[in-house]
Amino acid sequence: MRSINNEAATALIMERNFLTRKADIDEYISLYHDTQPGLNVYWNGFGQPPSITFRTDFDDIDFNKHRQANRELIKGRFQGGNLGWIEADQIELFACAYKKDITNMTYPQTMMLELFKHVGPLNIHQMKEETKMLVKDITPVLHSLQQAFLIFEDQYDGEWYRSWYLFEEMFPDADLNRYTRAESIKILIQRFTYRNVLVNEDMIKSFYKFGKKDIATALNEMVKDNILTKYDNGYILSEDIPYLEKSKPDKIKSIYVMHRNDFLVKSNEYWLKEKFKSAEYETLQYLLINGQFKGATFGKFRYGPNDLEDIVLDMDDKTATERKDEILQAIADIRHDKKPLRYMGKLV
Repeated sequence: MRSINNEAATALIMERNFLTRKADIDEYISLYHDTQPGLNVYWNGFGQPPSITFRTDFDDIDFNKHRQANRELIKGRFQGGNLGWIEADQIELFACAYKKDITNMTYPQTMMLELFKHVGPLNIHQMKEETKMLVKDITPVLHSLQQAFLIFEDQYDGEWYRSWYLFEEMFPDADLNRYTRAESIKILIQRFTYRNVLVNEDMIKSFYKFGKKDIATALNEMVKDNILTKYDNGYILSEDIPYLEKSKPDKIKSIYVMHRNDFLVKSNEYWLKEKFKSAEYETLQYLLINGQFKGATFGKFRYGPNDLEDIVLDMDDKTATERKDEILQAIADIRHDKKPLRYMGKLV
């Protein structure tokens, strides 16, 4: 194929992620659908509903809180056992992609499962009373049964003592063999590629935490089926090629300070965490400038306002100086007007 227009690819990524205009309710639901499992804001979003920041004019945390309360969004362990929120009607797809069957159950696993069968829904306190086990011993048992899709954590609100159920009790009609693992992975990769436009194996692994062999097999089959086309060191949706070859979009000028759980950050995590790192400080956010990740903020996470020590940019000094005020303002906008101590290593 002919060379695609890289500016067109960047513009399409920004458009499909609603970073050039705000998504309405229906568009947001579609975006969430393609980028799930949804995550809350890194560090500052403990216990909050998931959020896709900067994409809407409405409060999507509040919107997703209502979706949780109605059990339209449900909690599970995906992406390497990490917590995330998916649409309830997608439970079969994600179960087929992530289910970790238990071939030989341990005594605590068997005991806990039998407890659910005979006693019914339980919260952690009740499990402790029934089994006489410590919470620290109960937790890994619950996680293993949860990842096997044998039990379900019903966190539909922010209450601490939420109930756990037998999975089949909550989802009696769910077919956990509706898709093969390969089929489910291909469906998710297609959604992922639509929103990221240009993808590679490392990006898919960064976000979904699938194994390299599973990813490679899925990509090869999708190329064979003409869903994807190989491009450079990655892949692109075949249907996007005509647009990306011919489109000549306007130049993008924007700055977004992205938290570490953002969809685009998680998609590019494998290289971002290597390129932008500090031996002294933690990486707080990444800077998406003109549609490209070009910097990071460094400091220390706190239970309260984070310490913001420095802004590091991957751009020449002239451009960094010219855009200094814009960048500092974008950071101040999410930090309630608090500015960093340094900018490119120099005191502000």
